[in-house]
Amino acid sequence: MSTDTGLDARTATVEDAPRATATATTTSAPARPAASPEPASPTRPDPSSGTGTGTGGGNPWIIPLLVLVAGMFMSVLDISIVNVAITTMQNDFGATTDEMQWVSTAYSLAEGVVVPASAWLGIRYGLGRVYTIAMIFFAIFSTLCGFAWDINSIIAFRILQAIPGGVIPVVALAALYKIVPKDKLGAAMGIYGLGIIFAPAIGPTLGGYLVEYVNWRLIFFINVPIGVVGVLAAIFFLPTFSRTQGKKLDVPGFAAVAVGLFSMLLALHEGPKWGWTSYPTLILLTVGVLALALFVVIELEVDEPLLDLRVFAHWPFTNSLLLIAIISMGLFGVLFYIPVFLQQYQGLGAFETGLLLLPQALVMAFVMPAAGFIYDKIGARVPAALGLAIVAWTTWELAGMTIDVSHGHLELLLAARAAGIGLAMMPIMTGGLGSLPSFLSENGSAVNTLVQRASSAIGLAAMTAMMTIQQAQASADRTGLASMPDGSAGAGGMMMEYQMYSRLQSLSFVTAMNDLLYVTAILTALGVPLALMLRHGKPAPSDGPTMAH
Repeated sequence: MSTDTGLDARTATVEDAPRATATATTTSAPARPAASPEPASPTRPDPSSGTGTGTGGGNPWIIPLLVLVAGMFMSVLDISIVNVAITTMQNDFGATTDEMQWVSTAYSLAEGVVVPASAWLGIRYGLGRVYTIAMIFFAIFSTLCGFAWDINSIIAFRILQAIPGGVIPVVALAALYKIVPKDKLGAAMGIYGLGIIFAPAIGPTLGGYLVEYVNWRLIFFINVPIGVVGVLAAIFFLPTFSRTQGKKLDVPGFAAVAVGLFSMLLALHEGPKWGWTSYPTLILLTVGVLALALFVVIELEVDEPLLDLRVFAHWPFTNSLLLIAIISMGLFGVLFYIPVFLQQYQGLGAFETGLLLLPQALVMAFVMPAAGFIYDKIGARVPAALGLAIVAWTTWELAGMTIDVSHGHLELLLAARAAGIGLAMMPIMTGGLGSLPSFLSENGSAVNTLVQRASSAIGLAAMTAMMTIQQAQASADRTGLASMPDGSAGAGGMMMEYQMYSRLQSLSFVTAMNDLLYVTAILTALGVPLALMLRHGKPAPSDGPTMAH
C-alpha cells in the first residue's frame, strides 16, 4: 500500500537543490525558508528507475500515469456530462433555466475556490494519500447528487462534490511531474490530457444515453464504481510521495482568493438581471477585484504562501496560463450552449445530441496523444499556434449557424475544432509547466488548474450574461417587426401567434449564440501571437523524473 513519507519535495533531493539555487539567484523574490522535513523512512522504489515497480517494460511510469488519468477523467467528466441532462433535470425539479445554470456554475466556482488549497494538502499530507481520499469523497458526494430531490439540494450536493473534484486535478498533475522523466513529459501529458479535454467531449454522449434510456441520476451514480476501482488502483500502483510536516495553511490567503472568485462569478451571473450599473453588481465586482489584489499582497508577504507567486516570474509559464484561459473559456462555453441549442431548438433527444457530439470526442482521443509526441520532438510553438488557428477559424465558421443548420455540417466543424483544441492544449500546458524549476512545480500545478477552472467558470458566466443581453435585444427587435395578419382572431389566431413567438425565440437564441461564437473566435485568434512566443525545439532530456524521490 502507498504511504507518504520522505523529504520535502522543494528542498530535499540532490537533483532539486541546484535548480532551486539557480532560480533563487535569477528572480527578485526572496527565497522562502524551507519547512523542517520529517525523517525519511524506507519508500517504494523510484518509478522512473525501471526496477521494483512491478510495471515492467521500458516505461514503468505508464501504469501510475493511467491511475492518475482515471481519477482526472472522473473529476472532469462531471463538468460536461451534466449539460445534456439540464433539460430533463429542469423538468423534474420545475426550475428555471437561470437556476439550472447554477448546477454547472456552482460546481465550477467551488472547484476553483478549493484548488489553491490543494497544493498545500499535497505537500502537507502527501500526494498519494490526498489523491486517494479525494477519490473516496468524490464518489460519496456523487451518490448524494444522484439522490437530489429539488434544485436547491442538487446545487448543494454539487458544491460538496466539487471540493474533492478540485483537489484531484492538482495532486494528479503534481504527481505526474514526479513520476515521468522530463524528456517524456509530452507523451505523458498527451495521455493525461484525455482526462482534461476528452472527458468533457465524451460527456454529452455518455450522459445523453443515460438520460434518455435509463435515468439522469445515473450520470452521478456511475462515479461510484469508477471511484472504487480508482481508489484500489491508487493504493496498489501509485509510488510513494514526500510530505512536509508542520507546513501551515495560509488561511488569510485562502479566504482572500475564495471571496474574490466567488464575488466575481456571482456578479457576472446575476449582472444581466440586476443591471450592470446596479449597486449589488458594482459592489460584488469591487469586492472581487479588491479581494484578489489582497490575495496577491498576502502571498508576497507570508513565509508559507498558499500559492508561491514566483511562478509568474517565468514568462513561458505565465504565457501558457493566458493561452489556457482562452481555450478553457471557449471550450466550456461551446460545450454548454451547443447541447442546449440541439435539444431545445432542434428537438433532438439527449442521446441523439450525444451522438452528434461524439465525433469531436473521438478526434480529441486521437489528436491529443499525437500532440504529446509532437511536443517531445519539436516543442510547443508549432502545434500550439496551428491548433489555436484551427480553433479560431472553425469557431468563426460555426458563428454562421442558422436554426436549420445541417447536423453533418455541425459535426464536421465541431470535429475540426476539437482537433485544434487537442493539438494546442497539451503542448501549451506541458511547455508552461516544464519551464518551471522543479521546486515550483507543485505550485505551478495548482495555479494551472486554478486558471483552468476559474476561467471556465467565469467565462461561462460572462458568456451567459452576453447571451442574455443579446437574446433579449434580438427578441425585442424581431417582435417589433412582427405583426399578425388581419382576421387571425380566435383559436387559430392564437396558435399562429404561439408559433410565431416560438420561431422568434429560436431565431433570437441562434443570433445571440452566433454573436458569442464570433467573440470567442476573435479571442482565440488573439492567442496565436502568444503561441508563437512559446519555446520551439526538442525539450532538454533528463535521466529521471523532474522531482524524483
